[in-house]
Amino acid sequence: RATPQDLDLYDLAREGGHSHRRILHSKDLTGAEVERALLSCLRGHENVTFLEHHTAIDLLVGNDQTCHGAVAMDSWGREIKIFRAKVTLLATGGLGRIYLHTTNPAIATGDGIAMAWRAGLPVANLEFIQFHPTSFHSPKGKTFLISEAVRGEDALLRRPDGEAFMRNYDERADLAPRDIVARAIDTEMKKHGLPNVFLDCSTMSPEFFADRFPAIKKLCNHHGVFPPEELIPVVPAAHYSCGGVVSDREAQTAMPGLLVAGEVAHTGIHGANRLASNSLLEALVFSHRATLSARNYLPNAPEPKAETPDWCRSWKAGKKIEKVRIEHGRGEIRWIMRDYVGIVRRTDRLEMALDRLNLIHNEVEGYVSEGHVTPSIVELRNMVQTAVLVVKSAISRHESRGLHYTLDYPEPLDHEAHDTVLTHNSD
Repeated sequence: RATPQDLDLYDLAREGGHSHRRILHSKDLTGAEVERALLSCLRGHENVTFLEHHTAIDLLVGNDQTCHGAVAMDSWGREIKIFRAKVTLLATGGLGRIYLHTTNPAIATGDGIAMAWRAGLPVANLEFIQFHPTSFHSPKGKTFLISEAVRGEDALLRRPDGEAFMRNYDERADLAPRDIVARAIDTEMKKHGLPNVFLDCSTMSPEFFADRFPAIKKLCNHHGVFPPEELIPVVPAAHYSCGGVVSDREAQTAMPGLLVAGEVAHTGIHGANRLASNSLLEALVFSHRATLSARNYLPNAPEPKAETPDWCRSWKAGKKIEKVRIEHGRGEIRWIMRDYVGIVRRTDRLEMALDRLNLIHNEVEGYVSEGHVTPSIVELRNMVQTAVLVVKSAISRHESRGLHYTLDYPEPLDHEAHDTVLTHNSD
């Protein structure tokens, strides 16, 4: 455990909502460095097998309501594989790709949340979607994250006319929490008809910026923008889900044999508004707790024996839906979520979104029941199921709290804060 004296040895970063420099980092690629170190360690273990280019489809659930593994498919859609296991861990990441603008990678389509829901598990607090205030804006839609640590080094948000506007919204100005900054940018863009605002990094020297933010500099340069001398165009983008599959402090779900860790899980530690960098800490802590829970569970775990899902019997390789129908569905989901379930919400928009998403959901479930299962269908199915759950969660919260802001209920309720828990009984 680090002491205050130990921390003097490290280069600590400050981010939005932080009053002190307290974040251990590796340039602007901390998460990538953690992943590199973990993968390097795992690849050295002979009892660890990596199955890349596979897509998980559904969890295997026995008559005893215990998780007995998962059904998967190779990424070319040529073979269905059944993986039976005494313990299964969901670590599928987030859901940002259900939105048009997101900082998330292409694989973040809410897969674990949708799989768990179909298996009968409850989900919670999915209305609390964090929009990162500063993603790089490109007319072509290509985006990437501009870390809050950049504003932690005194960068300022400005309108195209040069006005620094954050003091008008919060006394902490550019270091206000993400939800405040994202709403401020959204307000400025709507008020002035702007496609984006700008991040001014000119308080930093070129040498400092290149050393502290090498990945951001490289990506900006690739898009023809050269900070710190030039302003960086930025817009808010879907970034993180504070909600997920309900779990306890030991990474256990309501289903024996199933553990969750990372963004797919709802542990409750983020409340209604995640503080910057706490997601990486959560993933590390709860992954460790999941291993301890697995060790405790394994000695008395039942032998996995769940039956193969019904749709597998009607599946045939090469049985495909036209790609244009899949791509249109994906695009429609992302536009619906951007236009009706974004930073500022309203009940009639949410209900309209739910109606349209339900139509897509029913269409996709029809594909699956007929045996039309491919990796792209699986992702589309998970996207629309997760989007429906996000909207239902948002409709059910009649207040504005944390990351959920609605014009119909602009104030938080007076009574103690509560979780929004969706179950199949309540559905």
